Amino acid sequence: MLPETIASLSKAELHLHLEGSIQPSTVCALAARHGLEVTEQEVRRRYAYQNFLEFLETFKWVTSFLREPNDYALVTRDLAEYLLSQRVVYAEITISIGVMLLRKQRAEANFEAILAAAESFLSRGLRMNWIFDAVRQFGAEAAMRVLDAAKQCASKSIVAFGIGGDELSVPTRELRPVYDQAAALGLHRLIHAGEVGGPEKLREAIELLGVERIGHGIAAMNDPALMDLLADRRIPLEVCPQSNVRTGALALQLRRDEASIDKHPLPALFRHGIPIVLSTDDPAMFHTTLVQEYEHAQQLGMTENELLRLAQMSFDFAFERQHSRTAG
Repeated sequence: MLPETIASLSKAELHLHLEGSIQPSTVCALAARHGLEVTEQEVRRRYAYQNFLEFLETFKWVTSFLREPNDYALVTRDLAEYLLSQRVVYAEITISIGVMLLRKQRAEANFEAILAAAESFLSRGLRMNWIFDAVRQFGAEAAMRVLDAAKQCASKSIVAFGIGGDELSVPTRELRPVYDQAAALGLHRLIHAGEVGGPEKLREAIELLGVERIGHGIAAMNDPALMDLLADRRIPLEVCPQSNVRTGALALQLRRDEASIDKHPLPALFRHGIPIVLSTDDPAMFHTTLVQEYEHAQQLGMTENELLRLAQMSFDFAFERQHSRTAG
């Protein structure tokens, strides 16, 4: 059980996918809107994965039910209610613009609906900013179109550009012009790296792309010099323990057939001096909550003082820094 000082604390979350927050009941409701019948049992069956590529297939399936602006408004409201239940006062939420564009949707219209849904939660103490995300396996040209969409939307609430998906699919050097363009547009830069890829993927992200935060990054545990680099440069890792277990990423990095959460390197990375922002990634799809991730950190042996520092880091390394853990 978490100490009350942690459970009641106002929190921030910085690595959270809108589409990965869709609960089974909402998937069914979205499908019904479009004349399809999906049972909660089927959703739960799909929300289980043997490896990372199976997870990507499920993510693709779930997003197939997001077809219109109203669909995005619905899942935004659901996500906001969930965040409030976790005492989150600030979140930077990743939106898969690359998937929208692949499906020939109007990203600007979808984003307008997302913003309108989010605005009503400001008065309830929740502020949400947005990360426009490209899909690595779609290639650099498709990623550039995500930046074009960000430019068209022209919203101050778009704080960053990121790339997720299969980090082993496209060489990092091919993405450099995309990240240069993101910087020119004034967007902060993120990437998923060192989740299923090796430490070299983190080094490439830092040296070639100039990223300011790294999604996951647990491969750093296999490279002490890289851990030193992350600590010295104060480059945060967005660590999502339950996600790493559910996708098999942790087992992969440990070179085992399977791995439980008690083997997660979160405490070692934190105690090495690497900034950590504890997150859920895709909370519905990984059967977790932000409070549960703090419970996992506690189970891993992190002290109450360390948990307090961990909570503060999510505010310290947010791209909008006027918030603090005493806010709300």
